[in-house]
Amino acid sequence: MSDSRCSMPDFPTEILNSPEAAEAVRIITELKDAGFVAVLAGGCVRDALLGRKPKDFDVATDATPESVREVFGKRNTLAFGESFGVIGVLPPRSAVTEEPSAKLMPTEVATFRADGNYSDGRRPDSVTYGDAEADAMRRDFTINGMFYDLFESKVIDYVGGIQDLEKGHLRTIGKAVQRFEEDKLRMLRAVRFATTLGFSIEYKTFAAIQNHASDISVVSGERIGAEMRRVMTSSASDFGLETLVDTGLALHVWPQLRSMNWTEYSRAIQTTKHRSFEVAMALALFHLPGDSIQCLRLLFNDWKLSVAERRAIEAALTHAQTITQCDGLPWSRLQPILIDEDAETIVATARALAPKSRGVARAARSLFGDPNKLNPPPLVTGADLIANGMRPGPEFKSILQSIRDDQLDGKLTSREDALRRAFQDKV
Repeated sequence: MSDSRCSMPDFPTEILNSPEAAEAVRIITELKDAGFVAVLAGGCVRDALLGRKPKDFDVATDATPESVREVFGKRNTLAFGESFGVIGVLPPRSAVTEEPSAKLMPTEVATFRADGNYSDGRRPDSVTYGDAEADAMRRDFTINGMFYDLFESKVIDYVGGIQDLEKGHLRTIGKAVQRFEEDKLRMLRAVRFATTLGFSIEYKTFAAIQNHASDISVVSGERIGAEMRRVMTSSASDFGLETLVDTGLALHVWPQLRSMNWTEYSRAIQTTKHRSFEVAMALALFHLPGDSIQCLRLLFNDWKLSVAERRAIEAALTHAQTITQCDGLPWSRLQPILIDEDAETIVATARALAPKSRGVARAARSLFGDPNKLNPPPLVTGADLIANGMRPGPEFKSILQSIRDDQLDGKLTSREDALRRAFQDKV
């Protein structure tokens, strides 16, 4: 395929003013000064052309990994994946601390390459260093196969990525079946890109996913979980999950999705634009039949979720419905939920389930109001009871809880009254 270099006057060069971009520019400049070709590559080019702020800036070059380390010095580089031609270049060291800047991550610098066979369905068995065109042809989707030449202010497009960006079209580079055989996760990445970018999946690419969906089962739970986090936190996660079902991937990634109440789920998910993964997961599980907690436990194992993620999602599943109906609840019933470490996830989930609920409004006011009103110090503690002559015993917990409830509900307001009540309860 010929080199389709085309002037891109709409390339937003203002993105190059960020610290991350400036670091990539520094690296490209030094490589060029050393006699090498170096360009921005992949996702940052895609996002810039779409008017999105890139999350990171990767560099591709004809310099070998050894040459990259020679240009920047071994102390200033990391062997991220040297066998695959990838070197991490550290930001300049601080003149004060002689340490790399803590605010910037290492920039990935990858040598142009062509990949050998993928016997493990994830990584190439071998790589051969080559040129920009060969490097583009081994990538996954056309929209990820472009480069940007800073010094010529031109996009380098060997794969038709610009045209597909303009069409909002997701298409593999070359034969879809071959791309998916090389790395099975690319099938799920196709769903993720379609979801986060609002693109359609080209029919041959879509058909290849349908025909090979079962192959996703060989991908590790960590990699699947990472992609699903991105799908779930997208503003179009309902579209993403429906696409997961339509492609057949859901059967192997999240089988229960096939029974989703799509109308109610879409309504709930669209009520909040800035939702966390935990809120999005809780909302999805709320709209699936069966035991949502049990489903969460299966996904916890399958996707290798963190303990904190599971805890927050389970808290939302357990308490969000109570929040939607808490307008008439005694404060002593509502307050323990609002001091839970995952209270914000619980309330955000409840708001999505019932955005007009007076209970949700009450809970939100309390959660984000005066912390002393939300969780005032207890009038008495177990140590107070012991100091006043009460022997520790099994009734301690119930006595303290009863006093705490009455304190929260305004029935007890002084330490003296609370102590008096404690010994009355003991009798």
